[in-house]
Amino acid sequence: MTLYGDKELPADDRPTVQVTAVQWPVEEAEPANRQRGGKWSFLTGGKWSFPPGGGRGRRAWLLLATGVTTVVLATTVGIGTFAYAGDIARGTTVLGTDLGGQSQAAAVARLHAAVEQQTARLTAPLPVVVGQHTAELVPAEVGLQVDVEATVRAAMRVEAHVFERLAGSRAVPPVVTVDVEKLDAALEEVLGDQGREMTMPGITWSGLTPKATHPKPSLELDPEHSAQAVREGWLSDDPVTVPLVETYPVTTAEEVDRLVTELAKPAVAAPVTLTTDEGSVSILPEAIAKSLLFTADEAGTLSAKVDVERLRSALGDDLAEVEVTPKNARMTLTDGKPKIIDSEDGKELVTGELGEALLAVLPQSGDRRVTGTLETKKPELTTEKLAGLGIKEKVSTFTTQFPGGLSSPRSQNIITAAKDVDNTLVLPGETFSLNKHTGERNYAKGYQDAPVILNGKLVPGVGGGVSQFTTTLFNATYYAGLEDVEHKPHSYYFSRYPAVIESTIFYPDLDFKFRNNTEYGLLIDTSYTSNKITVSIWSTKIWDNVKTEYGPRSNITKPKTVYLEPGPDCIAANGSDGFSQSAYRVFYKDGKEAKREKFSWRYSAEPRFICGPEPS
Repeated sequence: MTLYGDKELPADDRPTVQVTAVQWPVEEAEPANRQRGGKWSFLTGGKWSFPPGGGRGRRAWLLLATGVTTVVLATTVGIGTFAYAGDIARGTTVLGTDLGGQSQAAAVARLHAAVEQQTARLTAPLPVVVGQHTAELVPAEVGLQVDVEATVRAAMRVEAHVFERLAGSRAVPPVVTVDVEKLDAALEEVLGDQGREMTMPGITWSGLTPKATHPKPSLELDPEHSAQAVREGWLSDDPVTVPLVETYPVTTAEEVDRLVTELAKPAVAAPVTLTTDEGSVSILPEAIAKSLLFTADEAGTLSAKVDVERLRSALGDDLAEVEVTPKNARMTLTDGKPKIIDSEDGKELVTGELGEALLAVLPQSGDRRVTGTLETKKPELTTEKLAGLGIKEKVSTFTTQFPGGLSSPRSQNIITAAKDVDNTLVLPGETFSLNKHTGERNYAKGYQDAPVILNGKLVPGVGGGVSQFTTTLFNATYYAGLEDVEHKPHSYYFSRYPAVIESTIFYPDLDFKFRNNTEYGLLIDTSYTSNKITVSIWSTKIWDNVKTEYGPRSNITKPKTVYLEPGPDCIAANGSDGFSQSAYRVFYKDGKEAKREKFSWRYSAEPRFICGPEPS
C-alpha cells in the first residue's frame, strides 16, 4: 500500500506520478488558529486546499498549481501515446509472443508464425479425465485449434490502466475453437459405461396395487460444458477434467409417493357410477386400474390421466347397458334380385370429457359418480351408401361338382365355408381374404376331418375339401374380371377342377385373396345342392365377356406306385399325370379383345397310393 495525504489507497488505484507538498512563505498576518512552521499540501484529506489570505500569496499558489497540473497532464498524454502505439497496447503477449505496438495485420502475421513454431505443443495429445477414466485426445481429430484472427481481435479489446501497461506485460489467452460434435463423440467413448440414463418417475399397477418407481438423475456429458472445459484447459499443460452433469427429473420421489397415497390408492378403493340418459354402468376398480395411467414426459414430470379407450375395453360388454351398436346396411337376393336391408343408427358414449371427469372424482371417497353423454353413431355402411354402389346384376357365376353327397365330411366342410361367405359385400378398392373372413377352420366352427394333401400324400385334416369352395370362388372372381391378389394351385391335378385356374388353401399359410378393382360394390352369393357348389358375383358389368384360352400341356410325367401301411389314416389314390400348362384370361370390351393375362403352373405326378404291403 502507498499513502497519499492522510488516506491509504489500494495499490491498484494509486497514481504513477507523485506530488510533493510545498512550503509557502508567510507575507500576511496569519490567522489565530494557524501554527507557524506548518506545511500545506496539494492533497489534504483527499480535498484540494488553498493557502490562507489573498493577494500575491494566493496568486502565486494558483500559478504554481496550474503549472504542476499542466506538467502532470502533459506527462500522462505522453505516456498514453507511448502505451497505445499501434492497434495493440504495448506489453501485450499471446502464447509468449509480444504483439505490443503492432498493427492488426502485423499482429496476425506474427501470431501465425508463433503458432507454426509451437506445432509440437499444439498437436501433442491432450490428456483428459472423464469420471474415473483417463484418455488422450488428438487435437486435430476434435477440431481443437487456435483462432489467430479472433485472438488478435481479442488482444485489441484488452483494457488496462495506462501506467500498468508501462510497468509490465499483459498475457492475453488465445481464442480456442473445437468441433463440439466430434469432441462429444470422442468423450462419450472415454465415458464408457460410467454414464446412466435418467430413471423416470412412474406408477404402475399389479392388479389393484399401485407400484411406485422413484426417479434417479442421469449422469452424462454436456457438450457445451465439455467444450468449454477443453478450450480453457488445452494449453495449461495439465490434464483437462471434463465435468459430468447430473440431471434430475422434475418430479421427486416424495411427489411420487404423494400421488400413490392421494390418487392411486383411493382410485381403486371403490367403484364409480357412470350415469347416462339410457341407464347407469358401474366402473369397477379393475377397470379403473387398467385405464388410470401415470406417465412422465422428457423432463420427468409425472402426470395422471384416464385412457378412455382402455376404459372402454375394460368395461367390455357392460357398455351395452347404455350403448346401442349401429348396424350396417346389408344386401340379400330375394326372388333373384338384390334387396337392401336398411342400416340402423346406434348410440355411443362420448368419451371426450369423460376421462377428466373420472379423474376428478378418483381421489374422493364415498359415493363417486360421473355423468356420461350419448350421441348418435352412424354405421359405416348406410342404406344410402349401399344403394349407390351399383350392385344390380349378376356379372359372373361358377359351379364345381363334388362327390359323396351332403352327408360326407368333405361336403359338409364345403357347405360350411359357403354359408360363411354368402352375402358378403366387398366395397370398391377392398381386398377380400378367405382366411381372414372365415378365420381358422376348426371343429368349434363345424368343420370336420376330410382328406388334405400334406407332405405329398392325402391324410385326414380338419377342413379338408374347402379347397373346392376356394377354387369355385376363385373362378367366379376370375370370370368377373376382378384382380387376382393371391392364390396357389394344387400340387397335383384333380379332374374336378379346371387346370391351372384353381386354388388350394391351408390356414394360415396358404390364402386366396382378390381385390375389387372396380368403382362398384360387389356381392358374393353362394348356393349348393347335394353334389355341386355355385358362387356368383353381383355388381355392375365392366367387361362384355371374360374367357380362358389354354396352351398345350407339356413335360408330362407318369405317376409311380407307392405302398402305404394300412390303417385309418391311409387314403388310397389312383394317381394322375404331371404336366405343365398355361392359361390365358382374355378380356373383351365392345366386341374386341381388350387385354389378356397369363397364368402358368407345373403339376407334379400324383403317386398311385395303395394301402397295403408291396407285393413280393
